[in-house]
Formats: sequence, structure tokens, C-alpha cells
Amino acid sequence: MRTIVVLTAATAIAATGGTVVAGAAGAAPAAPAAAPAAVSAIAWSPCTGDLEGLAECGQLRVPLDHRKPHGKQISIAVSRVKATDRKNYQGVLLVNPGGPGGSGLAYSAGLARWFKGVGHPEVPAKYDIIGFDPRGVGASKPALSCDPNYQNPIRPDYVPSSAKEELVWIAKSAKYARDCTKKFGYLLPHLRTTDVARDVDALRGALGQQKISYYGFSYGTYLGATYATLFPGRVKRMVWDGNVNPKTVWYDAQLEQDKAFERNMKLWFAWIAKYDGLYHLGTTGKAVEARYYAIRAAAKKAPIGGKIGPSELDDIVLSAGYNTGYYIPFSQALSAWANQKDAGPLLDYLNPGGDDNSFAVYNAVQAADAPWPRNWAKWHNDAARLYKQGYRFNTWSNVWFNAPVAFWPFKGGPRLPLHGGKGLPGVLLVQSTLDAATPVAGGTEMHKLFPSSRLVEEIGGKTHANTLNGNACLDDKVAAYLNDGALPKGRPGADAYCKAVPALNDPNPVAVKSAVAPAGKDLPVGRP
Repeated sequence: MRTIVVLTAATAIAATGGTVVAGAAGAAPAAPAAAPAAVSAIAWSPCTGDLEGLAECGQLRVPLDHRKPHGKQISIAVSRVKATDRKNYQGVLLVNPGGPGGSGLAYSAGLARWFKGVGHPEVPAKYDIIGFDPRGVGASKPALSCDPNYQNPIRPDYVPSSAKEELVWIAKSAKYARDCTKKFGYLLPHLRTTDVARDVDALRGALGQQKISYYGFSYGTYLGATYATLFPGRVKRMVWDGNVNPKTVWYDAQLEQDKAFERNMKLWFAWIAKYDGLYHLGTTGKAVEARYYAIRAAAKKAPIGGKIGPSELDDIVLSAGYNTGYYIPFSQALSAWANQKDAGPLLDYLNPGGDDNSFAVYNAVQAADAPWPRNWAKWHNDAARLYKQGYRFNTWSNVWFNAPVAFWPFKGGPRLPLHGGKGLPGVLLVQSTLDAATPVAGGTEMHKLFPSSRLVEEIGGKTHANTLNGNACLDDKVAAYLNDGALPKGRPGADAYCKAVPALNDPNPVAVKSAVAPAGKDLPVGRP
């Protein structure tokens, strides 16, 4: 749901569209599929690589199509950190980082570490914490990848200055969709969020649990809500942090993101101006913004360090709109280039080639989940309108991040109507009011659809999915709920409020003096 000129190229879509694969994504049933008579066991063994010594890992075989439990099988990569407080054992706690397309395998050890870091080691001690790579992601088999070179620098400018430039991106996006179809046409119709939710239920069975607890960030809230809709009686506790708006899944969600990121980037520019004595980029937010766009324009003519064009630059600094932990390091990096022509700090944040697996799954899940416009004029006109209205930073980059879906081999949907069904226990929703990736309306709408939920708003919080990141008011509420099910008392609107922590929300570079973004869960994972 990451979502980025103004010239018409509508006729290009007919000439570049992909072929149709059998089996529309919309054919997936909305009702829960019957649980298989026997679920394959997970053969646990010590993890290798980054998780070596921290968790145990395994693979769970699941049906490609849950309507055909004995048909073609795929496998889901799973990790586990076992509970140490067996006396107060609370069962399993599954975690999903978002995306769609984010790898969750490291989140078993990660979630345990984050709870300890915010002073609540008792929570992970009570649970077997389960991380997993959703179908198509990371170490799951097969892992979706359509074109590993698709995001190699230097890419065309996100903001086209002519119809010709726009057509370059259209052709690039259409080819990506064709490549996905050619390589993984059999898999694409089975990457709906409902398919992932059924995998989660198969994992529940394989773990020998009647019910699961769940912690979802960003898109993980939508996956959690989907599971709660399909299997309300199999839920023990759920935390949804940074909530997707179910009313905008998925095309309209990117348009709302464009507005929210424009606000957050302007907040960052204003913050930089406040410390002009350090960064020398301008004494007002407008001056800093103008300086940024001048640097961007120059990068189109002469890429920074030979590798960072305008699109790469936008992608790097967009993270400041996700997380205030990037305010200091990105301001330093931008200042180093603007004032000393030192490209090193910006190059340190360049991810050459990106991550095609997460990008492919991101597009594939959203394409299968819901209908998208198939007429390029709609995409163009919406982007041109927003750009003209002043939503400049993210509008066109969001278009191209999602554009392969316009050429997908089938029409997605229908969307699953989310709701809190009979037997669903209380769910804890957390929402920062200035979250750009999942704007605040998402928390409000989820709260309406799930009557047993309780909504906690972080007032003024600008960091996306901000629990377990140092705001004790939020973190204590999450810990209390996962410890014993305690929820805020229900009342109209949000049920509880926490103020953003000033030192985290608007860091002081004079006091912090750090060129490194904080470690932990704060890195954007895929796109929400």
C-alpha cells in the first residue's frame, strides 16, 4: 500500500496488457474452508543465518488452493521462540510485520526483544512467539520474484514531465505484470489475504492450538481482521497497530496515503528548518522544501554519487514520513550532499535493486484482494489532480509502485466484508493520529466494524505502527492486554488516548547527536 505527469497515456494500456490466467482470484470462497483432517507437522530445527541461536525454524505444507486440500502443495516458513514461563503459559502469539510482502520470520525473536526493551519481559515469557513468511514471501516456497532487476538504479523519474516519460513507466509496469504471469501464473490467483488467513489457521492446527493470539502491524492489521472475520471462535487475543482502512482497500488507500505523506514530509521539512544552524538547508519549512526539490531536479541531470536519481532520492527520504527516527540521519545525509557534495551518507541508505520478492508479493496480494481500475486514464487523472492540488511528494511515486496491478492477468476481488462475528473476544487497536502509511481513519473504521474492539489513539504520533517503540502509555496497554486480557473501558470514539512522546516524535539533534536511525521494529516493511 505504498503508495507515489501529468499527461494522458490512456491508450497505452490496451497495447501492453497481460494475458489471462485460469481461475479468477474472486472465486475464493468468503466462508471459512473446512479444516483439513490432518495438517502436516512442522519439523523444527535450529534456525540459521540471522536467526541462528535465537529461534527454531521449520516449514509447514499447505494447499495452494484451500478448496482443494489434497491438491498442489506449497510451504510456509515458520520460526518459534518458546515460552519460558510455563506456569503462566498463554499459548501461541503469531506476529505479522505488514507489507503485504514483509518477511515475518525474524519477528519471533524480534517481538521478544522489543517487549524486553520497553520493560515488559513478562509478555514474551508467557507465549510461544511465532514468526512466519506468508505464502510467496522470503523463505516460504515458492518465493515470488518477477524481475530482480526491476528496481535497479537509476530508474526513470517518478514524476513524468512529458507523455513520453509517462509511457516509459507504463511499459515498464506492464512488462512486470507479464513477467509475473509468465513465471508464477499458477500462484497469483491464490495470494489473497483470505488465503493467507487460512494458512494461519492451518498453522494454528499444526501448533496444536484451539485458539491463537496475534500481533499485526500495518497490513498485518488487515490480515488479522480477515482471520477474525473468518475464524472468530479461534481467536484468543489480537493487537492491531497502524490500521488499514477497510473502506479503501486498495486503490483508494494509495490516494489517501498521498495526502498523509505530503503532510508528514512537510512536517519533516519544518523540523529541519528549526535546526538550520546544523543542517543549513533553509530557515523555513518552505525554504527547505524548495531546497529539496532543487536537489532532486539536479539529481535528474547528474545522479548523486552516480547512483541516486530523483526516484532513488524520493525513496530514501520517504522513510522520514514513516518514522521520526529518520529525521536526524536523513537530515545529516541531505545536508552533507547539499553543502559539501559528500554523497557517502545518502549512498549508505541506497538499496540497489530493492527487494523484488516483497515488491512482487505487495502487488500480487493487492491485485488479488480487490478490484482495481483497468483504465489508465483513471490512474493518470487521479494522480494529476492530486499533484495539482499540492500533494507533490508521494503521488506519482505511489502510482508506479502500484502500477503493475493495472496490467494484472485477472481482475481482483471481491473484497471480503470484514466484521466482528459471534464469539470474537476483545481486540486491541492502536492508531497514531499522524500516521501517514495508515491514516487515522483506518483505526476508526476498524473500530466500527469490530464492536468488541477497543481503540487507543496516540495523539500527534507521526511514526507508523508505533507500539513497542518507547511510548510507555501505549506499550503498557499492549502488555496489560497480552498479559491477562485487560482492555480500556469502552466509550464513544476512541476508548483511550496516549500523547506522543516529544523526544521521540520531534527528536532534538543537539541532544541526540546520532547519525543512525534507531534499531528495532521501526523500519518500514514493504508497504502497508
